[in-house]
Amino acid sequence: MNRRFFLRATAASAALSVVPKVLLADAAPALTALLTIHPSQRGFAIAPDFLGLSYESAQLAHPEFFSVQNADFAGYLSALNPNGVLRIGGNTSGYAFWAPHHPQAANGGSTVPESVGPDTGGPLSTFTQTTPQAIRNLREFLDRIQWRCIYGLNFAKGTPEQAAEEAAAVSAILGDRLICFQFGNEVDNFAKKGLRPVGYNYSAFAVEWANFYHAVNARVPNVKVAGPDSASTGAWIREFAEQFGKEVMMLTTHYYAEGPPSDPSMTIERLLNPANPRWDTGIPNIREAMAESHLPFRLTETNSCFHGGKPGVSNTFASSLWALDLMFQLVQLGGSGINFHGGGYGWYTPVAGTMENGFVARPEYYAMLLFSQLLGGHVVSSHLDAPEAATDSSPALVCYALQNASGKLQAVVINKSATASYKMTVQANAAAERILLQRLIAPSLEDQADVTFAGAPVGMRGAWRAERNEHVNLKNGAAICFIPAASAALLTWES
Repeated sequence: MNRRFFLRATAASAALSVVPKVLLADAAPALTALLTIHPSQRGFAIAPDFLGLSYESAQLAHPEFFSVQNADFAGYLSALNPNGVLRIGGNTSGYAFWAPHHPQAANGGSTVPESVGPDTGGPLSTFTQTTPQAIRNLREFLDRIQWRCIYGLNFAKGTPEQAAEEAAAVSAILGDRLICFQFGNEVDNFAKKGLRPVGYNYSAFAVEWANFYHAVNARVPNVKVAGPDSASTGAWIREFAEQFGKEVMMLTTHYYAEGPPSDPSMTIERLLNPANPRWDTGIPNIREAMAESHLPFRLTETNSCFHGGKPGVSNTFASSLWALDLMFQLVQLGGSGINFHGGGYGWYTPVAGTMENGFVARPEYYAMLLFSQLLGGHVVSSHLDAPEAATDSSPALVCYALQNASGKLQAVVINKSATASYKMTVQANAAAERILLQRLIAPSLEDQADVTFAGAPVGMRGAWRAERNEHVNLKNGAAICFIPAASAALLTWES
């Protein structure tokens, strides 16, 4: 065990020695709430491969990273989900070349860190090479963790011919571990980044995209492709679905709740505010695109704050509560999956570290860990009656109900208030005797290192085992659960 992880785990254990006393202090001032669940009213399913991570293409310049030799990192991924999705792309996909086809890639990954973090918004000038060995290693890595891959091709600076050459090789090596290809990354931002002329619009993009598609399809017949992988949930996804709905197997976009990190208004309070125009205004576009094309939608790159995240916000427990809520919002939209962007020591990365120094789970990983308990289930109807705390300007308590893959009723309660606790009555017509309650907690919203789920921190290689399970008895189908400020809980009905 490395020293950093030991200190982190020790701190978490010390916090746990006092936190339960607070959690069980029913005498503490609390608002009352009522959650009513209707198990017979089913909603959208949660796909088994819903969870995933997103990494930069430049990471492939170090073939040993996505390899079976990186067992520590592999452990974190396999512990999350036996059916996860690794998306490779990001802004560096426009500077990553299939090794034989770009002379500026001759320096390989020599100037690239061993663990590549997210793009921080600065100019990208380093070209990287992706070799067949990197893809062979990637295949073995995916086989080990039982994940599949969405692979981004160089649309920004590459040619259709180069993309076709790379696609043919990647497809042959990855085989059934490859879900699909994507052309480019955040194509609707190309003009802003100087990758296309001013005035570059959807129509110009569509012409280029079609050229790439035909070139790749000629080398890889019946190739599976997703798109547009746009920077936002704006109109491009709707236009793309209408024009290319028959050529693609999935619709994809990105979403960042905040940014840029230099803006002082990008705070924890803003992150946890559910009324986010960036998300809310995009929902009609996503719904219309899915309805038009009858295709699934996946959020292939997302996180709290673009340009690599913001310290004191993106790496805090608040980001865990935000991520948990976002995953449920996506499910309610009918989304098929999510990929949280990360890498290296990026502020928002769910798993941070390097092969040399070891890896550690950041707060967002805990949100994914809790959500992993729900994969394969489906949401059911519920209604929440809860007053708002005087100190909160927007709804702080949110609840989601579902039935898991085994048919058990479950609910997830998220309290994003920094100050208000809730004494919540839960009412459901379900055959059960008690509720198992497992908490996602930390000392505060600002905490960065002492997050636990069900009383336990995540250990090395993603090792986790529930250590604190609370049980609440049901009486006439109802139970009372205490939900402290700045916390979440997973409730499972048990016979």
